[in-house]
Amino acid sequence: MSGIRVGIPSPLQSYTGATEVTAQGHDLEALLADLDRQFPGIRFRMLDEQRCLRRHIRVFVNGRQTFSLSEALQPGDHVAIVQALSGG
Repeated sequence: MSGIRVGIPSPLQSYTGATEVTAQGHDLEALLADLDRQFPGIRFRMLDEQRCLRRHIRVFVNGRQTFSLSEALQPGDHVAIVQALSGG
């Protein structure tokens, strides 16, 4: 089974050590679980305690933004994780 390519934003590259990684999952929630298995702690940086995407995280599947962890994924898809910068 081919994987799903995942683009990693700079603030999360301390977990992956790469700008792009490969993960598995039939939906976004499973993909994030696989990322966390490979790179412990990364999932918590993307999801809050209610298992919702954090406000500063955006996820795009094949160029289309999604907010749903049940978003279906297929091998060969590209998931881009984007993290907004904040501060004052």
